[in-house]
Amino acid sequence: MAGASGGLLAAHVTAAGGFGFLAAGTIAHLTPSHPCKDPPDLGSAGYKTAADLLHEISLARGALQPTPSDPLPIGVGYLCWQLEQPTAKPEVMLSAALDSHVQAIWLAFGNKIQEWIKFIRNYDAAHNRIRKTTIFVQVSSVQDALVALNDWKVDVLVAQGNESGGHGYGCAPPLFTLVSSILAVWPRDGPPLLAAGGVVTGSQIASLLVLGAAGAVLGTRFLLTPESLYNDAQKKALVAAKSDATVRTMAFDRARGTLDWPEGVDGRALYNSTVKDVDSGVDIGIVKDKFREGTRIGESDRMLVWSGLGIGLISEIKAAKEVVQELDNDIVRQLNLAAELVR
Repeated sequence: MAGASGGLLAAHVTAAGGFGFLAAGTIAHLTPSHPCKDPPDLGSAGYKTAADLLHEISLARGALQPTPSDPLPIGVGYLCWQLEQPTAKPEVMLSAALDSHVQAIWLAFGNKIQEWIKFIRNYDAAHNRIRKTTIFVQVSSVQDALVALNDWKVDVLVAQGNESGGHGYGCAPPLFTLVSSILAVWPRDGPPLLAAGGVVTGSQIASLLVLGAAGAVLGTRFLLTPESLYNDAQKKALVAAKSDATVRTMAFDRARGTLDWPEGVDGRALYNSTVKDVDSGVDIGIVKDKFREGTRIGESDRMLVWSGLGIGLISEIKAAKEVVQELDNDIVRQLNLAAELVR
């Protein structure tokens, strides 16, 4: 969740019994309560510096306080296409997380994912890590799942369905179809398969567990927490959104100039006037100006608000700890109800 998940959110999710990730890449968000004389360039989606990433990791470490010998029980997620930019410093960005001994790294959306996996494995070997870094890789097809399994030897596979908020492959199947298709060819002793895409409730997670997934990934649900880096305008827009409020689009990437995603990738976000203008053929320079100003003043009808299809099932902001506890209780309740059906 670039631009939304920082060190505190990741730490609070882990402390509550989940496993939290923070995003290594982000876009600056301006709010009316945080004015800036010289606003950052919202037309680029560059990485934070390694120092910024280390700051977020330090927030997580301070909240969780692991022993010096234990890994920090959070993960760091990377958009690999950004690591692959000509001006990027991928080894520096990856080493920032690895030097901090985070427990996991998540890789998605790149053409050189195998190269980054090799870098992580070599780092662990060179530093004699007894507990290796757990590598998560995200896919949206059976073919890519088998590559991740057989060629990349990933530790955890994340299957992202079409319902997912933020970026994903527009041609991805719905989540239940995707997970079912992967499970049909997945070895019994294969790595854990996690399901991602539009999941916001414990009952949905329970149904995925019954289907055969090892767990679920939730993004949109944690946008509506005090710990999320989303600003008040974005959270207010999400609370008000209905289930039909999202759209898959490249409008916001055009408005920001972030067009280096792998072919076939677009993003699911709340529909607003930025999308309408792009779809209507409004001059992109005008779209960018309006987007920039809307972001600066916190105008939800112009700014970017990523969201999955499940947003209509969320109606309030809750602390990350409460969200995890609520999900856990709901999962147990639904699994017990399902067990009654076969007795």
